[in-house]
Amino acid sequence: MTVVLRFGDRRIPRPLRRLAVHDVTEPADVDAVTETAQRVVVLGGNADLATVLTRLLRTERLGVEVAPVTRPWRARRARSGTARRVPLIRDETGSALFGTALWRPAEDAAAIEGEAVVDDTVLFDGHAPGLRVQPLDRVPGLRACVDRGPWRRRRWVAGRAAQLGTTAATVLRDGVPAPRPVRRSTFYRNTEGWLRVG
Repeated sequence: MTVVLRFGDRRIPRPLRRLAVHDVTEPADVDAVTETAQRVVVLGGNADLATVLTRLLRTERLGVEVAPVTRPWRARRARSGTARRVPLIRDETGSALFGTALWRPAEDAAAIEGEAVVDDTVLFDGHAPGLRVQPLDRVPGLRACVDRGPWRRRRWVAGRAAQLGTTAATVLRDGVPAPRPVRRSTFYRNTEGWLRVG
């Protein structure tokens, strides 16, 4: 059975109008729907998709197919596309990452002080303006780089895990800031991937 999970007041695209639609107001709303669904079509942004993946991870339902519809023209593929297993990237809190994670300086700092590594490769040791982590749809699972600004070339490093040790940093997961600064943060490939449609 295929169902639609709608976040916010997003309009239902025409190819999805005959499917059952469930409005998600809190993360626990995902659990009841994924108990019986074979495929969930997610109408929402990156943070909403990360919420769905986090709930599937925590309830051990990574066999449910997930069809992201971040743009209306992706609706037809979400309904009829084939699912394939891709790496699931998570952090030490058990939260999944769908789009981009950012490590930024704490409120009053100009730079992050510390060290970041991807597997055995050092991204920086000392000071950095920020870092960026993104999932890949293939092994090793993620890539990370020092974020020097929008017009500067990035040197991406791929690996299974990205780790930061610092005096203080702010973590943003898919645009959502963590409640407080951290001294350590890790994003890594989960042992089991998720089933992505499209």
